[in-house]
Amino acid sequence: MGLLKEHDFGTPAKPGSPTVTVEIDGMPVTVPEGTSVMRAAASAGTDIPKLCATDSLESFGSCRLCLVEIDGRRGTPASCTTPVAEGMKVRTQTPKLEKLRQGVMELYISDHPLDCLTCSANGDCELQDMSGVVGLRQVRYGYDGENHLDAPKDTSNPYFDFDASKCIVCSRCVRACGEVQGTFALTIEGRGFDSKVSPGAAELFMDSECVSCGACVQACPTATLQEKSVVNLGMPTRSVLTTCAYCGVGCSFKAELRGDELVRMVPYKDGGANEGHSCVKGRFAFGYATHPDRQLKPMIREKITDEWRETDWETAVRYVADKFRDIQAKHGTGAIGGITSSRCTNEEVYVVQKMVRAAFGNNNVDTCARVCHSPTGYGLKQTFGTSAGTQDFRSVAEADVIVVIGANPTDGHPVFGSRMKRRLREGARLIVIDPRRIDLVRSPHIEAEHHLQLAPGTNVAMVNSLAHVVVTEGLVDRSFVDDRCEDFDAWADFIARPENSPEATESITGVPAEEVRAAARLYATGGNGAIYYGLGVTEHSQGSTMVMGMANLAMATGNIGREGVGVNPLRGQNNVQGSCDMGSFPHELSGYRHVSDDAVREVFETLWSRPIMSEPGLRIPNMFDAAVDGTFRGLFVQGEDIAQSDPNTQHVSAALAALDLVVVQDLFLNETSKFAHVFLPGTSFLEKDGTFTNAERRINRVRPVMPSKTGKDEWQVACDIAQAMGYDMDYDHPREIMDEIAAVTPTFAGVSFDKLDKLGSVQWPCNDAAPEGTPVMHIDGFVRGKGKFAMTPFVATRERSTRKFPLILTTGRILSQYNVGAQTRRTANVAWHPEDVLEIHPHDAEERGISTGDRVTLSSRVGTTTLRAEISDRMPVGVVYTTFHHPITGANVVTTENSDWATNCPEYKVTAVQISLSNPTIRTAENQEPALIES
Repeated sequence: MGLLKEHDFGTPAKPGSPTVTVEIDGMPVTVPEGTSVMRAAASAGTDIPKLCATDSLESFGSCRLCLVEIDGRRGTPASCTTPVAEGMKVRTQTPKLEKLRQGVMELYISDHPLDCLTCSANGDCELQDMSGVVGLRQVRYGYDGENHLDAPKDTSNPYFDFDASKCIVCSRCVRACGEVQGTFALTIEGRGFDSKVSPGAAELFMDSECVSCGACVQACPTATLQEKSVVNLGMPTRSVLTTCAYCGVGCSFKAELRGDELVRMVPYKDGGANEGHSCVKGRFAFGYATHPDRQLKPMIREKITDEWRETDWETAVRYVADKFRDIQAKHGTGAIGGITSSRCTNEEVYVVQKMVRAAFGNNNVDTCARVCHSPTGYGLKQTFGTSAGTQDFRSVAEADVIVVIGANPTDGHPVFGSRMKRRLREGARLIVIDPRRIDLVRSPHIEAEHHLQLAPGTNVAMVNSLAHVVVTEGLVDRSFVDDRCEDFDAWADFIARPENSPEATESITGVPAEEVRAAARLYATGGNGAIYYGLGVTEHSQGSTMVMGMANLAMATGNIGREGVGVNPLRGQNNVQGSCDMGSFPHELSGYRHVSDDAVREVFETLWSRPIMSEPGLRIPNMFDAAVDGTFRGLFVQGEDIAQSDPNTQHVSAALAALDLVVVQDLFLNETSKFAHVFLPGTSFLEKDGTFTNAERRINRVRPVMPSKTGKDEWQVACDIAQAMGYDMDYDHPREIMDEIAAVTPTFAGVSFDKLDKLGSVQWPCNDAAPEGTPVMHIDGFVRGKGKFAMTPFVATRERSTRKFPLILTTGRILSQYNVGAQTRRTANVAWHPEDVLEIHPHDAEERGISTGDRVTLSSRVGTTTLRAEISDRMPVGVVYTTFHHPITGANVVTTENSDWATNCPEYKVTAVQISLSNPTIRTAENQEPALIES
């Protein structure tokens, strides 16, 4: 059970050890230098009255309520803006201060509606609280004079209202929008009595630059900014601490309830990943969990042309087990397999891969991370020795040069994007490597020093040219390389070849050589250099090569093994990292240990009392090929819509249609369920008990906010199927599953629910050597011993533009929607993004007679779809771009079967296409799932 209200210290904590001792109301307190008097007092247990101050924002000093008296100083300074000094003696409660505070509060109340008993914030209003704290008993000023009580209410935002009549102009919302979120959408308009909060240029919230992150709502001390859910349902009375189930940032939230009804999600101030911030999805888009579209009972049908019939759990589980055993009896042990989900908990994923290995008796298990970040796992393991990013998110605060490659943090990972923007505003320098001009290239108070707008598919040529400059211009950190790395000389000889120079690669990447050289010099010499990357790196035919190329660049410049540096994948789904950690790949058991290792297998075989095959099983693409060939006959799919997520839709559909048994476990009926014989309802994150692991390796607790709506937890379903197939797999609670994970996985050896409940979260490795986790990896040495430089020759993708398909399509996300939109489309987030559009450069559009708003046909060599065009110069000539959140897009209809050479990660980011005006008839796609899952 969490606290509804966390203690607010008034101003942010200052770094360093406590060294300054002051006396507050006769009590000594020692705090770090630079700490405000207000925070020092709060640390000593004395909360000074305040309205404009909150510890998530820098001190402002406007409300004049936090006045104190300090011996030896004239007047009554504001405690929020006054730093402590050694020997300072402060008095927070005197008759003089009491009179001043009452006078200040009297002025506030004189221009504020006196509707406390009917106000939605009653009981959660700081103005109300402070009136009581200062002892205000009367308001001598009437309402005859000018006031703001008739100020209009803005209800345009689907999630919160803005009631200007209750605004006290404390500027907390404005400052939160700038300091925390970094959007700067709000301002104080006017002066004196006419001052008021304004979104943009006196716009409505929905028409402004506001991104609905909720920071303003969180900061507001009154009911001026209030969630509609609170207005409608009432003030929450209890809370449960849990973890967001959207992107890989892994934000901690207090799920606040009134009785058993979820009222709101409030970002948790002590959350290791988000520290009290949120985005529109995590903060507001949770309604899908109770959407009427959810299927809550198991369903069975003999043939996919039959109608579904609901059944009970026992019947459904028995049907699945009998069918799987029949298939194995006819076609062999390896004729069935399973796919785990990056949306489920570590515990749920672990039991599914255990079910496959112990109950099915094979290694035919794979995960949806295959289609997103599998090159991260391969590339970082080859070079550093572990399949994960190197830093915690806080590390970006120490970066001097930030390189963003193939990622769009402000849309895809917005809470981390806000962290990054804060550091950029403080003076860090930015290099963006992306075909598209993302918002980070230029936004309020931020501008990239270099935007290397390369052609899609040329990442490796680009990273090689950057490394070429480092090597040939003497910018290598030789002491780091000599002490920490191996195979440098051979790599340096390769990278110094003329074909890797910026001049030689300019014709490949399209980026001027001098721009590349300047960016390389900045990264190598600008101080701490940190690389952050996304699917624009991994979803290529050379995804693994590019990951190794970035690792080479970081090692060559010594930008690894301390805060402010590193190579950091921005994982897309909430548990992509965890699903990989848990042994979801056909060649690896938990902790990324190969199934061919006898000693590793022995650990599992001893615990599971079952032999484990030493040969890797089938990857997802192999399963599809074998299904078409007739040798693979049955598939269990946990929480992934593979009919939409995987490339070459026709091939995937043919494979699914060829199977004798397809079992889908999910929240909603989706495209894959059209081929299913059994549908097993899943649980939302609000019903789950377990852990997620985010992009920084942070293991966070997920706690149930409500009971399972299906009558079963997902881990129980996998156990039931295993039991019915003759393998004894049973747990009483998810904590027992985590205990087993810890027993067999060295990087998780110190992890337990008790430890997570005590510490809040830990980052693996967590073991005897690091009992409280490892925020920054590779400090004293690499996991593999020496960092290994890998050869990274550029090999052009087979997907080329031609006369028939002259344009290149690439894809990405938008802030308000999430992946295929199965969740976010079932919330009010559709208000911001009702359909996917195709961004096309004015030159390419003019050649084809296309204008913004036109319906266009998008064709590739494998398929065709239609969507609406938007003329935009964010993309260079010859490149078009779309998102993939709505069913009408059908993006996977046009993507090809090309994939990464090492991992089979699909090459979603490079598809040769043609665009033409289409028939103006608009297709509809009710009850369809959208086209493309990316993790």
